[in-house]
Amino acid sequence: MPLRSLSASRSSISAKNLPGILVAATVGCAIIGAVGWAVNREALAAAGLIAATAFAGAFAVFLIVSERRRHETAEDELAAQASFLESLVESIAAVSGTLDPEEIVERACDEAKRLFDARSARFVPPGEETSETEGKLVMALAVRGEPLGSIEITRSAAFERWDRTRAAVLGDFASRAVENARLVREAHEREAERGRLTEQLITAEQDERRRLSLFLHDGPVQAMAGLALMHDAALGAIEDGRYEDAAKVIESSLERERRTIQELRDLSFAIEPLVLRDAGFEAAVRALADQVEESQGITVGASVAAGERLSEKAQAALYQVIRETINQAVRRRPSHIGVTVEELADGEFATEVDDDGVDERRRASIEAIEERVRLLNGRLSIESREEGGTAIRVVMPAYVAAAQG
Repeated sequence: MPLRSLSASRSSISAKNLPGILVAATVGCAIIGAVGWAVNREALAAAGLIAATAFAGAFAVFLIVSERRRHETAEDELAAQASFLESLVESIAAVSGTLDPEEIVERACDEAKRLFDARSARFVPPGEETSETEGKLVMALAVRGEPLGSIEITRSAAFERWDRTRAAVLGDFASRAVENARLVREAHEREAERGRLTEQLITAEQDERRRLSLFLHDGPVQAMAGLALMHDAALGAIEDGRYEDAAKVIESSLERERRTIQELRDLSFAIEPLVLRDAGFEAAVRALADQVEESQGITVGASVAAGERLSEKAQAALYQVIRETINQAVRRRPSHIGVTVEELADGEFATEVDDDGVDERRRASIEAIEERVRLLNGRLSIESREEGGTAIRVVMPAYVAAAQG
């Protein structure tokens, strides 16, 4: 066989086929040695056995070298995996080093570019279309099934299957970091809102106590002081024998005493009407309307049946808003006041108090109503008509309307 042909033949033998060739050669030489032994050809037998031993040794060397190379390859792969995991841990630490959701996404893009040795990595908002190609990988970001967008990674080399697995790990962690950051931000906002509402509640309680104190001091207390003086005058008239004068004084004091009792009864009703607790919201508002009609001669219409679907706490708070609004409307000398409560489609409740009074509402009265509406986290709107009259509308959020605590 020519040398060139022999070289081509040897080069055609691949490492994959070499183990089989060595085993076949070892077996063949062993058979030759056995045949030589059987026919008493010692030279043939010795040559076959020597050749079989040589091929067996070559096969053993090949196995040792192949196994060594396999171990080296596995070690290289494990080292690469360990290096990538270290980089991934560093990326996770970098991504989670902030509590701002937008900054987390920016850092995730930077880390994805570094991890995959990419030319670029950009954030793709939800709804913007993007697709994967040989040199492009799309890393989805989602929280509990809600898409947050994706990160588009581009590089010159093709992405392998394990690259997509690694990208999924980074994307999942970035998504969770965004969710945690949002939850922390919402918690801070709720805490700030809770502090603001607590301060408003304390202020409202102080204002309410101040109003009660002024009312009692300027009203019933002064009336009782006047009654005491009238009783002293009546007692002096009786001692002097002026019985007719004493009777007139006592009659006048009784009339003033009845007015004082009525004022205290009205105050008790305004603070917490028993009918609201015993008969319900609609009955309480109608009782308030009847009281205003009887004492002020103003027609009050009430369509508030929807208020019965409010929670107990919400009913009490809304009743105070309606009472304050009607009291403010009475000072404007209207002939008619209308009160309506309706449930909106989204679970909110809208309350409107409309009057035809001609006088301007004082800013202090509006501020008092605004304060009560703020305690409900509600929305207040005031519409003043050119021909006279004002409509005050209060919208109560659904969660306040249903709150029991």
